Amino acid sequence: MSGHVVDQVARGRFADAALAVVVGALVVTTAAFDGDTTAVDHALIVLGAAALAFYRAAPRAVLAVATATGAAYVLHAHPGPVAALPVLAAMHTASRVGHRGWAAGAGGVYLAAFVATDPTNGEVAERAALLAGWFLCAVVTGLADRNWQAYLRQTEQRALEAERTREEAALRRAGEERLRIARELHDSLTHSISIVKLQAGVAVHLARKRGEEVPPALLAIQEAGGEAMRELRATLEILRTDEPTGTPALLVERARAAGLTVDLMVTGEEKSLPATLDRAVYRIVQEALTNAARHAGGAKVRVELAYGDDVTIRVDDDGTADPDRPPEPGIGLTGMRERVTALGGTLHTGPRPEGGFSVRAELPRGEAG
Repeated sequence: MSGHVVDQVARGRFADAALAVVVGALVVTTAAFDGDTTAVDHALIVLGAAALAFYRAAPRAVLAVATATGAAYVLHAHPGPVAALPVLAAMHTASRVGHRGWAAGAGGVYLAAFVATDPTNGEVAERAALLAGWFLCAVVTGLADRNWQAYLRQTEQRALEAERTREEAALRRAGEERLRIARELHDSLTHSISIVKLQAGVAVHLARKRGEEVPPALLAIQEAGGEAMRELRATLEILRTDEPTGTPALLVERARAAGLTVDLMVTGEEKSLPATLDRAVYRIVQEALTNAARHAGGAKVRVELAYGDDVTIRVDDDGTADPDRPPEPGIGLTGMRERVTALGGTLHTGPRPEGGFSVRAELPRGEAG
């Protein structure tokens, strides 16, 4: 985990602890002015407030603890509306992660306990109405915050997709330009070099036929013409194809050089793979590492390649992907799935139960050709 991610986690935990301390201090201070609170009341206040420090990990459990301790404190000490702050904060955080029904139920339980202290007292009823308004605001602001965060994530995703689309368009234009250059080179240089090579070969043949000594310059021209033709053909082949220029191991080395923490494990023997299958393995590992670098932050990535009757590729990271909020498949994952399906294989992608993202592809050797 990178230092930036560690700092973010530390700041988040500090903010959670600060929320618990501030809420607890406010309620304890208010209770001190009442003068009738006991050690049990203070314990209930501290427990309910302290639970707020863990709302990110277990929002419903925090809501239950804050509501239970708050209702017990109300029934025992009959405090004012300020005592509801832990419940109010827990309702907001629960609603923000989608548990608005639980939040509303918790508010109802607390209000019932508050009214039960003196059902016939008009002042208690007025305070209960005030609390009901606060609780409604907590649920609404939690939902608004949730929608705002979803909007920000969608905006970020659209920006990433737009960037990916621009990259795809740029690659397509680059490919078209390579083909144009290849055609120009083939139509011009290939013909000219062929003529030079042919003429030099004819001159050498005639000189030898007449028994004359072949000039060294003429032999050099003939040899240079052949070498130039071979190099030109190799260049044209590169320009006309989009074949991978490396191996999965090289991709891992490049990812490490770019700052990604990657472990590579290879089992079985990687030999005599069909060209289509070899290209698919390379592209799947490449796309998975690209996604990890973009979306997993400073997470650690593990690449596993198993060569047997089938070729199994697995790329896991321990990033921030959440099983409860699976990402929408983008162009990269869609292209990966299309490539795997075309080879008769299977692909599984998505967040891992323990956190992070996983890509697993199984490709049969017999289906590639």
